[in-house]
Amino acid sequence: MNTSRRRFFATAVMTMAASQSIPAGNLGSLLRRLARPIGPGAASAARDLPAFTVERWVNSTPLTADMLRGKVVLVDFWEYTCVNWIRTSPYVKAWHRDYADRGLVVVGVHAPEFEFGKRAENIDRGIRDHRLTYPVALDNDFATWRAFGNDAWPTKYLFDARGTLVKRWVGEGSYSDIEAEIRRRLVAASPGTTLPPITPEATAFATRGELSYAGITDETYVGAERREPGTFTLEGHWQSSRQYLELQNGTGKIVLPFTAGEVNVVMRPGASGKAAVAVVLDGKPVGEARGADVGSDGVVRFDRSGMFRLVARAPRGNHVLTLVASDPGLQLYVFTFGP
Repeated sequence: MNTSRRRFFATAVMTMAASQSIPAGNLGSLLRRLARPIGPGAASAARDLPAFTVERWVNSTPLTADMLRGKVVLVDFWEYTCVNWIRTSPYVKAWHRDYADRGLVVVGVHAPEFEFGKRAENIDRGIRDHRLTYPVALDNDFATWRAFGNDAWPTKYLFDARGTLVKRWVGEGSYSDIEAEIRRRLVAASPGTTLPPITPEATAFATRGELSYAGITDETYVGAERREPGTFTLEGHWQSSRQYLELQNGTGKIVLPFTAGEVNVVMRPGASGKAAVAVVLDGKPVGEARGADVGSDGVVRFDRSGMFRLVARAPRGNHVLTLVASDPGLQLYVFTFGP
């Protein structure tokens, strides 16, 4: 399991935010913890499937624990801009595709890291863009997050047909283990049921194996609240806010040294609703190392708030990324990296 590329909120901090009506991202004491293996004793405060206390549902009428009795339930806490969840999403979608008609119910609980993730137009588009067809619960106030005792994106909880927690998985990986547990619980719930073959997605991952993240640059937040000094430099007229940097006018640059082969960034366009950002790698246009969201001209053009893939397939090693933009109101939130 990739345990070094996860973003954490401490449960105590989330509880404090709720009790004081402070937005989740607006805490000077927001904690970022190193991930660690989760042992049986640290599973979750929720041993039975808790109630879903959420703002609204997408792809489903509201679901309750009683309604789900008799079903095997996989609850996936996710965040639509989180690269760690994005890497896990093909497997979650595959389990819904192959096991929904065998008694599995997948419930995605979206808890937003950034304020824009609470806006209906952003999360609804995120659900469409990620092609999620299973039930999604929008947990903007983190009420369901706290009920589960959750502390990370992504985290998966598997409940058996009686509504009892079977196992919890944090972060990326463990797909064969998760699918094996799903299959066991489906058979236990309906003895004699015939299951399809193991999903090709999990089979391919088991064959390929987990990539090594050793030495890869940590995620880099650029907002004042979670910024670490010395991780990047700026040129131009930028304004610093607690969650993001915003370009005020003129041409702005952000220069970021990193060690990785993949770079992603979470951005939001300004008032025009559109933005264009040129991607320069090691002093040259990104070229063949461009990520999926960058055009052949080395520019990422976008009209949404989300995560964008800037660099992919670059030689793993030390590099310098430069982003150049001139759209006023452009906001940058966090950079993430991969092998």
